[in-house]
Amino acid sequence: MRLYHAAIGLVSLLSMVSGAMTIGANWGTQATHPLDPAIVVRLLRENGIQKVKLFDADYDTLKALGKTGIEVMVGIPNDMLATLATSMKAAEKWVSKNVSAHVTSNNVNIRYVAVGNEPFLQTYNGSFLRTTFPALQNVQSALIKAGLGNSVKVTVPLNADVYESSSGLPSDGDFRADIHDLMLAIVKFLNDATAPFTVNIYPFISLYSDDSFPVDYAFFDGNANPVNDGGTSYYNMFDANYDTLVHALQKNGFGNLPIIVGEIGWPTDGDRNANIEYAQRFNQGFMSHISSGKGTPLRPNADINAYLFSLIDEDAKSVDPGNFERHWGVFTFDGMPKYAFNLGTTNTGALIPARRVSYLERKWCVMRPSAKLDDPQVPLSVSYACGLADCTRLGYGTSCGSLDARGNISYAFNSYFQIQNQLDDACKFPNLSTITKTDPSTGTCKFEVMIEPYYGGAVQAPGHAKKALVLVGGLILFFLKIV
Repeated sequence: MRLYHAAIGLVSLLSMVSGAMTIGANWGTQATHPLDPAIVVRLLRENGIQKVKLFDADYDTLKALGKTGIEVMVGIPNDMLATLATSMKAAEKWVSKNVSAHVTSNNVNIRYVAVGNEPFLQTYNGSFLRTTFPALQNVQSALIKAGLGNSVKVTVPLNADVYESSSGLPSDGDFRADIHDLMLAIVKFLNDATAPFTVNIYPFISLYSDDSFPVDYAFFDGNANPVNDGGTSYYNMFDANYDTLVHALQKNGFGNLPIIVGEIGWPTDGDRNANIEYAQRFNQGFMSHISSGKGTPLRPNADINAYLFSLIDEDAKSVDPGNFERHWGVFTFDGMPKYAFNLGTTNTGALIPARRVSYLERKWCVMRPSAKLDDPQVPLSVSYACGLADCTRLGYGTSCGSLDARGNISYAFNSYFQIQNQLDDACKFPNLSTITKTDPSTGTCKFEVMIEPYYGGAVQAPGHAKKALVLVGGLILFFLKIV
């Protein structure tokens, strides 16, 4: 879904509806076994989450959100931008099918259309530079034609790499030189349309990509050495990044443009810095920070409209950015809270788990006790399993990092077995595997039992299998050599 800008911090918004701070959540569905949308919507409502950001406009998802009052941002994937940019008719058809129909027939509270997702990432090598703005214009025109121009606003979720600071200080913030004119055109368009600027920022990525990054500066405890910017002190990356963006907007004549934090969060696995402790520290700190109403130095007392990334883990996401990419959820794949997290929206101050989740039988596929580690079929079988399943919890500093070689192999086998809905043939690695009804979980490493597949919508198979095979299968082969 994204690679990231590693340099700055985060964002805010003057709410279109009211001054009250409400937290939203990103609801992604790149999972082999996504939850039934009705279960997820109940999860949102019971946890008091009043805003949701989607990455597409799936019919079943939007239908489930009908008559709930939950504020919705629907998404247009990057691969649709070219079509919408070159055809007004296509834009009108998309709006009619994915916005108008749900607003009028299903009473879905759609408030935003996200045109693309981080389309100007430098890693995309300019693939969407010529199509994003025309698509944005056409979708806006289609909304106006449909009579929705005042109630539904367009926006483009952008990565923080669209702006930069030559000195590293917020006061020198400006839009990236190679897209400066394009960014000004988009910002002016958003301003004229009374639409918000949406940005995604991840302090975790700074820590992940830079060993010298000061850990405490990523959090909100006030323990970091402050960054002094002409007499203004910044104690966390959030405030610094937010004000870098505001300086960029001010410098170009749009200092009052509303800003939405499209994505912010912390993963819980897949890297030594992706863990429950840090995720709880970051997300709870963020909630306390925005709940205080203090805003940031450049926009004091501003309400912050933000969407946590993310609601639920997605085990079929690309691992190109890193193995942590499948572990951003506040809830596990089956809707269980990962840690104590007070959103300020429930009577108990605790997250409420998903209800009425159906699981497959409690059985697991593990390495046969009689199997030998030096069997030549082991590396081939492990690579095959991980290439088609999810082994991102294996590695140094991860939740399953303490497993021995046999444990790693069993985890790989079980992941494949569960994703294949526990088919008998999915646990027939040659003379290596067996099915057990004894839970092999140990310590922090949980061997999952998969939920029953949801067939109401398109269940996505794990993408990027070859890349996962190289990244994760190679990791396990490394384990086999050293354990």
